[in-house]
Amino acid sequence: MDLSTVVGLVLAFGLVIAAILSGSGISTYVDYPSVMIVVGGTFACTLVNFPLPTVLGMVHVIKNAFFARSTSPLDIVSTLVSFAERARREGILSLEGSMDEVEDDFIRSGLRLAVDGVEPELIKDILQTELAFIEDRHRNGQSILLYMGSVSPALGMIGTLVGLVAMLKNLEDPSAIGPAMAVALLTTLYGALLANLLFIPLAGKLKARSQEEILIKEVAIEGVMSIQSGDNPRILEQKLLAFLAPNVRPPRED
Repeated sequence: MDLSTVVGLVLAFGLVIAAILSGSGISTYVDYPSVMIVVGGTFACTLVNFPLPTVLGMVHVIKNAFFARSTSPLDIVSTLVSFAERARREGILSLEGSMDEVEDDFIRSGLRLAVDGVEPELIKDILQTELAFIEDRHRNGQSILLYMGSVSPALGMIGTLVGLVAMLKNLEDPSAIGPAMAVALLTTLYGALLANLLFIPLAGKLKARSQEEILIKEVAIEGVMSIQSGDNPRILEQKLLAFLAPNVRPPRED
C-alpha cells in the first residue's frame, strides 16, 4: 500500500473535518440534496462523457494509486545485465530456461522474442506498440479523474444557484435567508472538496505511477535490444543507467 496516498488523503480530509468540528459542528455542513447534486451529478456527467466500460474500470485504475507494486529501476537493470552476461557467456538460447526468473511480463515477452530469433526491428516495434497502448490506458484513467475534478465544482455552483433561487422566492421571511444561504453554499463546498482533495490529487498520483512504469519499460526495451545484439554487459549497464536520474544510480566504483 502506498502510505503517502493514504496519509495525504487522511490528513487533507481530517484537517477539514477538524476545522468544522472546532466551529459550529458537523451537522451544519451536512445537506443530502447537495450531496445528490454534486456526487450524483459528477458520476452522471462522467457516464455521459466516457464509455461505460471505461468508467467501470476506474475501480481498478484508482486501486493502482493505493496498491500499485513499486518496482525499482535498479532491480530491472540488474536483471537485464545478468541476462546479458549469461547470453554472452552461453549464447542467447541459454536464456530460454530462465524465463521464469523474470516477474515482469513485458520483459519476459521481449526476451522470448529475442530467444526465438525474431528480427530486432520487429521486436522493437512490438514492444513499443505495447508501450504506446499502456500509455493510452494510463492517460484514460487520468483523464477521467481530471474530468471529475473539473465538473464537480461546476455542479457545486449549479447546486448553489438552485438553492439561491429557492431562497430568493422566500425573501418575505428575513430570518430564513441566512440558513438558506448556508445550505446553498454547501454544494460549492462539496464540489471544491471533492475536486481538490480527491479527484485531482489521485490523477496526479496516477500520472506519477505511469511515468515510473513507462521508464521501466523503456529501460526494458533498450536492455532486450542490447542483449539480442550481444552488447558487452558493462556497456549495457551504462546504457541502462543513463535512463535513471543521477541520484538513483549506484555509486561509481573508483
